[in-house]
Amino acid sequence: MHFADEAEIKVQAGNGGNGSASFRREKYIAKGGPDGGNGGGGGSIIMKADENMNTLVNFMSKKHYKASHGQQGFGQNKYGSAADDLILKVPVGTLVFDKESDDQLADLTEDGQQVIVAKGGLGGKGNSNFKSSTRQAPDFAELGEPGEVKDLKLELKLIADVAIIGYPSVGKSTLISHISNAKPKIADYPFTTLVPNLGVVKVDQTDFVVADIPGLIEGAHEGKGLGIAFLKHIERAEILVHMLDLSREDLLDDFKKLNLELSSYSDVLSKKDQIIVFNKSDATIPEIIEEAKVNFKKYKPLFISSVTGEGIDQFLYRLKDEVLIHRKKKRAEKPKDEHKVFRPHIDIPDAKNFKVEKEGKGFRVSGKRVEQLAIMTDMTKKGGIFRMHDILGKIGAYREMKKLGGTDGNKIHIGERTFTYMDLT
Repeated sequence: MHFADEAEIKVQAGNGGNGSASFRREKYIAKGGPDGGNGGGGGSIIMKADENMNTLVNFMSKKHYKASHGQQGFGQNKYGSAADDLILKVPVGTLVFDKESDDQLADLTEDGQQVIVAKGGLGGKGNSNFKSSTRQAPDFAELGEPGEVKDLKLELKLIADVAIIGYPSVGKSTLISHISNAKPKIADYPFTTLVPNLGVVKVDQTDFVVADIPGLIEGAHEGKGLGIAFLKHIERAEILVHMLDLSREDLLDDFKKLNLELSSYSDVLSKKDQIIVFNKSDATIPEIIEEAKVNFKKYKPLFISSVTGEGIDQFLYRLKDEVLIHRKKKRAEKPKDEHKVFRPHIDIPDAKNFKVEKEGKGFRVSGKRVEQLAIMTDMTKKGGIFRMHDILGKIGAYREMKKLGGTDGNKIHIGERTFTYMDLT
């Protein structure tokens, strides 16, 4: 399978259905009142983390995703159906960014976690909602609200309990193939591994995920080798296994240089716990092993052979103990989360939260709720336009415009809608 850890897509939530401007018409009833029902809400676009996925390759071929629109309302106070949400499954560890603002919208780090990245539009209210003692026969209904449209950037950072790092050809792929179900390509030359390999390791009753991170060499954080493409995947791991090759000439220098690459890329990486593992102990003279024990004494290093399996059991039990310690710590720190989906529009402020500014010879009224009301106003109906003017009067927008010198005929801009100033005093 092709490994893809970045993608750009466009998402378009569904529009809300229009409300109905209907009047009751029945035999023997001369003056039936308004009976238009509400439109249904548009479908939202939801990102959901799925542990069965490990790449963003599906988003490389298909770039545009649309949710369905809500159904329009009907007469006899019948509501239109709400559209289903469109759920896009992504790997656990996916970050979602708004491409235009570069704001982070989501960090999906657990299986089943989900978030709405584009909200479906509200359904418009039917004319039966607008009947009052002074408005007996409203000829208008609300339009459905347009769904959100966004350009998104997706970035995958692998979720692994343990990341194995080290220079090329130190035996990382051989080790992960020995201890897990991963089947990486293995050969005796640099950069055999071109993508991260993930394997599930089981020690007694404890399962954990180990990742083999390829391509780290001196200068990796500047783009040398393959490291710049994969350094980000180490950030999620709780534990780093730093593998060193006993056949190399200066082990301390190798260790310091690779740690410099980690700290140069991210402060987070420089602070992670490391388990130091020396590989190829089967092909090394005892004097070199003793020298490594002395030089790396404070790290309590382990000595293994990825080929023969020497020292592997001790290594795995050390990993298991460290993983359980980190899991216990995370459980203590993390509040319970039932992965509820945030529903759109609940947080829309009251219409009185607005701002009036001069714009040319007219005014611009801004505010989330008032802009929503404006876009849902049916400009083809006189009653709808008068309702919008009535709202501007009640929330105090006309009073603010009058203080700024507003007079009849001035243009009022709200979002993409334009109205004409009417002095209601």
